[in-house]
Amino acid sequence: MCDYDVVIIGTGLAGYSLAREFRRLDKHSRIVLLTADDGRSYSKPMLSSALKQGKTADTLAMANAEKMQETLSTSIITNCTVEKIDTEAKQIFTNKDTYQYKNLVLAVGAQPIRLPIQGEGAKDILSVNNLTDYAVFRRHLSSAKHVAILGPGLIGCEFANDLLHADKQVTVIGPDHYPLSTLLPETVGTALQAALTAKGVTWHLNTVVESVDKTPKNYKLVLKNGVCIEADVVLSAVGLRPDIRLAEAANLTTNRGIMTDKFLQTSAKSVYALGDCAEVEGKNLPFVAPLMQGAKALAKTLTGDATAVDYPPMPVVVKTSFYPLVILPPAPFLVGQWVSDSHAEGIYARYENEEGQLVGFALSGAATADKQKYVKLMSD
Repeated sequence: MCDYDVVIIGTGLAGYSLAREFRRLDKHSRIVLLTADDGRSYSKPMLSSALKQGKTADTLAMANAEKMQETLSTSIITNCTVEKIDTEAKQIFTNKDTYQYKNLVLAVGAQPIRLPIQGEGAKDILSVNNLTDYAVFRRHLSSAKHVAILGPGLIGCEFANDLLHADKQVTVIGPDHYPLSTLLPETVGTALQAALTAKGVTWHLNTVVESVDKTPKNYKLVLKNGVCIEADVVLSAVGLRPDIRLAEAANLTTNRGIMTDKFLQTSAKSVYALGDCAEVEGKNLPFVAPLMQGAKALAKTLTGDATAVDYPPMPVVVKTSFYPLVILPPAPFLVGQWVSDSHAEGIYARYENEEGQLVGFALSGAATADKQKYVKLMSD
């Protein structure tokens, strides 16, 4: 049995960011990171814009596990499958060894949502959620001309934009009335759609894929509205679901994600959750900025300075280079309305609550240059 002060499960952006922040505050405590993959460090958000930059899975990786181990003065156990967590005994059972912890952090990320699609080709639908997935995607793209993307949300639109840079024919399919409908007002969403259409994207909205079948040359997609599409690659970008499997097996309280308080502590003492898997006081925020805020706060807590995570206004830069976007979506279920002001250089959209206060925004085109101005307005 191996004994550690901090055990982190996961070597994604959350796990490595926490280890980095912890080491800034504490140079000596024993830390181990357990990962089911090879432990390479990379920026997951870059997966949906790597084609434009000419990046492969290998060149996206910034460091291997050995280098990260040296940089962070930690132990990193790769290809390690966690089989059981005993929160009473503070032990983790894996295929490699048993680990005793003083504090445990679940940084296990999220898993792609799988749609109930019929047809023998459904099993070949790709998702890109890590470096291994991206390597598979790149391999399939090498001989592909036409890519069908399921999901007109943020990731779907970013991949569509990136595939255009790779000179691929792109079709986007989804039930939404316009792209990014959960994050943007219709004025901005339809403008994004028009911009990507002008570059070659074909849209099939207000419908879904019912079946995917193999043909001798490619795949045949049958949509609910009766339309049939042929594509060489089918990519699912319908969203991610927090990975709560380990938490549920350990009897931690879960909802959409692993539920935590403002200190990122779960329902079990000395067990924390960070990143895409966490639901912090009812909020699941699957973006980089809240993850980094959480890593800084949790590092302080783990080194003896109990620190609640605080989320300032955190805009998201959408990687759609053909139609630049910066968004700060309003909190879910917040009552209010979008107010849009269109100019030749772009659209300024404000989300105002019932009192007329600015609680969200979306900026497009050259208007994105005013990001900090809008962040300040929300902070005041």
